[in-house]
Amino acid sequence: MINRIRDIRKSKGMTLAKVAAACNPPTTAQTIGRLETGMRNLSLDWMNRIGAALGVDPEALVKADKTAQPQVIARLTTAGAESLATPRDAILPTELVDSGALLCLEIEAGQGEYRPGDQLWMRQLSPEDAGQLVNRDVLAPRSGGRFAFGRLIDRQGSLIGLLPPGIGQRQIVIDSPAWIAVAEMLVRKL
Repeated sequence: MINRIRDIRKSKGMTLAKVAAACNPPTTAQTIGRLETGMRNLSLDWMNRIGAALGVDPEALVKADKTAQPQVIARLTTAGAESLATPRDAILPTELVDSGALLCLEIEAGQGEYRPGDQLWMRQLSPEDAGQLVNRDVLAPRSGGRFAFGRLIDRQGSLIGLLPPGIGQRQIVIDSPAWIAVAEMLVRKL
């Protein structure tokens, strides 16, 4: 098995020292470096500790030798496209978070910044997290098997207020939704 600790760490913008300090119990940057490079065996205990420190499922840290993985081969800068010194694994944003189920909202009719054919991938969270989601696009269940989608603009107690993306639409107020899903990734075919 090949580990992807370095790729995930770099995708999250963390140093070896930050990952080492975030481990429970804390360890050294040198130990994390040895685990990344394979100089030290990556045990199940280390996978759990490092996965928790990086905020990902421990299984995201390893991949099979023969699995084809998308690669980051270049970056776009002000000077144009530049190649990377060494390609690295492209880690999907969905693998970088360890909480909440993923849901997908398909856009059939363009509204606001969304176009027909878009897919909006959303992370399902607890209604208690709504306070952190103000000014983010969310989906929430309503009574009778219906849903409400829009920008979360207000939360007062058990009430949340959503502003739909269409022009001239009125605020929707939902009392005590069972869950709330926040937009995490927009997939748009070119």
